[in-house]
Amino acid sequence: MRAVVQRVDGARVTVDGETVGEIFGEGLCVLVGVAHEDTVEQAERLARKLWSLRILDGEKSCSDIGAPLLVISQFTLYGDARKGRRPSWGAAAPGEIAEPLVDEVVARLRAAGAEVATGRFGADMKVSLTNDGPFTVQLEV
Repeated sequence: MRAVVQRVDGARVTVDGETVGEIFGEGLCVLVGVAHEDTVEQAERLARKLWSLRILDGEKSCSDIGAPLLVISQFTLYGDARKGRRPSWGAAAPGEIAEPLVDEVVARLRAAGAEVATGRFGADMKVSLTNDGPFTVQLEV
C-alpha cells in the first residue's frame, strides 16, 4: 500500500457538488493507493503509522492531539509514466481488491479512536485543502 500524506489546516472532498467528507483544523489528508498483492495486515500497519506519524505542529501525531484525518482512495498513486506520455495503471489493484483494504485502513483508524472522514470510492472527487507547511510525505507499507 502507498499513501501520500499532507498536513492540513482543513480539507474536504466533494462529489457532484456535494461534500461527502470534511475535516476542520489541524489534521491529515491521506491519499491511499492499493496494489494487487496488498493485504489486510498492510492496511493495519498503514493505519497505525498514520495515527502515530509525528508530522503535526510541535512534532505531534493525530493520536497525541486527537486530530482528524480525511482518507481518500487514489488508484493513480500506482500510475507508471516511465514510458511514453500516458501513465499505465497496471500496478493498481481493481476496485474489488482495493475498496475493502481502504475501508480496513479507515476502520482501524476509527477503532484506535480517530475521527476519520472519507471520500467516495470510485467517484469523480474534487479535493480541496489547505496544506500546512506545506508538509507532504509518502508512505509505503
